[in-house]
Amino acid sequence: MAEKTLAMIKPDAMAAGFNDAIIDHIKKNGFTVVKQEQMDLSKEQAEGFYAEHNERPFFDELVTFMTSGPVTVMVLEKEDGIKSWRSLMGDTDPAEAADGTVRKMFGASKGENATHGSDSPESAKREIEFFFSDL
Repeated sequence: MAEKTLAMIKPDAMAAGFNDAIIDHIKKNGFTVVKQEQMDLSKEQAEGFYAEHNERPFFDELVTFMTSGPVTVMVLEKEDGIKSWRSLMGDTDPAEAADGTVRKMFGASKGENATHGSDSPESAKREIEFFFSDL
């Protein structure tokens, strides 16, 4: 059964000019882009989106990074979409990610790793509703 997930191209990949290449790679791997929007996250949006991490020591740095430039937010759909997107993204650390994954090809570091993806059906639902309440 097809499953929706949220994907985000982060400011580092956007600044490096990788937006179109990442979207092409996503489509070539069988995902349908159901909805897509490029935006600049406000501090409040970034804090709200990453609220589950607000007690972690890296929270302020994460919010600063995610508001440092535009992002592309997408709803992707594919059979087993959440697991498939996380697999295509690759390991959080690009140096440890498998060849052919988005983070291996476009990520710069563990902190600047090009993309975000929902990690469970619950987070996918919450994250999709956060950006695309009409879905």
